[in-house]
Amino acid sequence: LVRGIRHTAVRQAHRKHEPDFHDKYGNLVLLGGAAAFVAVWGYVLTQAGIEWGLSPVGRITPKEWRE
Repeated sequence: LVRGIRHTAVRQAHRKHEPDFHDKYGNLVLLGGAAAFVAVWGYVLTQAGIEWGLSPVGRITPKEWRE
């Protein structure tokens, strides 16, 4: 019984490995996703018209003091 199990394990380990979807396209999908991520955030950070100044200095004028 043990010899049969060992024989099956060796046969499966040495069988020809056919490339699946991840072997064929895994890196391509990863690079495509990274490129899309960079493109979208590049657009958002540069073109979307968001005002990124977080400091209120110079933008907020104090009210006149009332006594």
